[in-house]
Amino acid sequence: MISATTALSAPDVTSHPGDVRVLSEAERDALVISATQVDGHWIILSRFKDNIWHTDGFSTNAGASRKLLKFEIIPPAFRLIMKEMMYRYLRRGRRGKGRPKGQMALKFLYQAALFLNHLETLKVDRLSSVTPMVCATYVDVCKAYRQPYRSKGKPLSGRGLQDRFTAVEAIHELSQYTHDSMPQHPWIETSSMAMAGLVGNGAPRTQAGKTPLIPDDIFCTLFERACQLVEQGNSLLDLRDALNAKTGQLKGLGKTAISRKKQRDLKDLGWEAGLIAYTSALKELRTACYIILASTSGCRNHELANVQSGAHLRTEDEDGTIYHWMRSRSDKTDTGKHDWMIPELGVRVLRMMERWSAPYQAKITAEIELRRRANPHDPQITEAQKHRRALFLGTGSKVRTLTGFTWAANLKSFAINCGLTWNLNSHQFRRKFANYAAHSRFGDLRYLKEHFAHWTLDMSLGYAMDDSWGKHLDLELYDDIEMELENIKIGVVGEWLNDEALAGGYGSALKHWQREPQNLNLFKDHAAMLKSIAESTAIRSNGHAWCTADDNGCIGNTLERSRCGDNCSNAVIGRIHLPIYQRLYDDQKGLKNCTDIGEAGRQRVQRDMDRYREVLVKLGIDSEALIA
Repeated sequence: MISATTALSAPDVTSHPGDVRVLSEAERDALVISATQVDGHWIILSRFKDNIWHTDGFSTNAGASRKLLKFEIIPPAFRLIMKEMMYRYLRRGRRGKGRPKGQMALKFLYQAALFLNHLETLKVDRLSSVTPMVCATYVDVCKAYRQPYRSKGKPLSGRGLQDRFTAVEAIHELSQYTHDSMPQHPWIETSSMAMAGLVGNGAPRTQAGKTPLIPDDIFCTLFERACQLVEQGNSLLDLRDALNAKTGQLKGLGKTAISRKKQRDLKDLGWEAGLIAYTSALKELRTACYIILASTSGCRNHELANVQSGAHLRTEDEDGTIYHWMRSRSDKTDTGKHDWMIPELGVRVLRMMERWSAPYQAKITAEIELRRRANPHDPQITEAQKHRRALFLGTGSKVRTLTGFTWAANLKSFAINCGLTWNLNSHQFRRKFANYAAHSRFGDLRYLKEHFAHWTLDMSLGYAMDDSWGKHLDLELYDDIEMELENIKIGVVGEWLNDEALAGGYGSALKHWQREPQNLNLFKDHAAMLKSIAESTAIRSNGHAWCTADDNGCIGNTLERSRCGDNCSNAVIGRIHLPIYQRLYDDQKGLKNCTDIGEAGRQRVQRDMDRYREVLVKLGIDSEALIA
């Protein structure tokens, strides 16, 4: 419960002891767990004695109920000890680690509850009675567990097992600072990671990313639909503003009468689809704006939740190129402010969302004023202020930033409305952004070419790295892009080595190298060979070949594309390029019959035909079918 005490000076939580063993029961129960400032006054939110603790460190996209530590989920026999452990955890963190943020504390409570409930089923009511054998039974139970509902009876993943086992290790460590400590480490001479099978070949670094990559056709459908809605967005917002202008006429009416009045007003304003469709269209516009910003910035869900009015910034480099940026705050690290590059379309979306959110922001401002008049020390004033300038707002009992859970539902609904069955979630857009940005450097500019032309992994950040704001770039996003680039390159090398035939000088040399068994014996396995070749080879696509030149000086990339087929030592041409060379060859056959290109022109055409023909033959086309 929130304390009735108001207008306190700042609670000096730093003077509190690291654990509660030295305190009397009264002193322990009076310990301040959390407090908040309301217009300069400190309000205590929770004390040790409370069974629900308010915590901080959450992003604005976290629902109110997810910011609470509810000790009712802990068996009564362990509830006090769990509070003592949680107090230590919040004050000092675990050994060698910092203090946990809100989500980590919530996760520990939930995972600890699973273990403590297991102890209850074994009739164990004290941590001092827990032995490694007892912990081993918990390991067996966790590995035998099958997940219900959407997981369709699947066992826990390695990560899921590690989370449960790490909580047991944390209980052992933190209980040493309580009145009832676990005497022995739960699994002597091993670890939660090893117990979960996440070492050796099962180590996370050897596994592919869990976030699925949205296929191009599905992504294009989503993005195209989002752009269509944004194109129509201002007309829809004009309609909303005109409807809101009639709000004064609704005073004193009941809900049914208000709905009927709005239906009539919408029809008078030219909207024939009805009130439900109008409300849905406004929500879908918000989702469309989210999809565009997530797709073109690489932001996480909570980072978009933190975007506020006035987030757009711009810089100009020495050549006069304008770069647009979106400022927000990342709670992933402690660096706070970040700036993400966005295209002009992203700027338009920001402007639209500023307009979309304006009435909702006004409602939060009105709520704050009402609360101040009722109780100037209401903690909800501070909470409301966190959302007052946010763009992605929604209504429930109060207007607040949309939660991650709500966005999951909105995105799935948007995909269904596009006729898709893809299980869409917010983090997939960051993966897709990284993949496209990696392809931009790789050379295959499939989407938003002008925007992603700015994104290269060796991109000079000089134009952005100034003392005022450029240092706030999301460098972790560069790591994601680099990982995608590495995966792309490994995939291409895999195609090279699996392809029956390759053309181009480098391709022919690679096939010759591959035929020598001693070369393959240099690597412990096929995956290691692919990774080694990919890392040591500069690879980019120029559309008609893979170029392995480590600079931009290769003429086959620009002026004389047929050079790649003339056994260029940098070129690799595979079956994926076969349709391109067939079309090039056919085009040259047509040119050869032209009467106005002169003798030099005919010689050039014949030379290029010979080059393209040589490539096609090497890729398996019957030479008889290529007779001019």
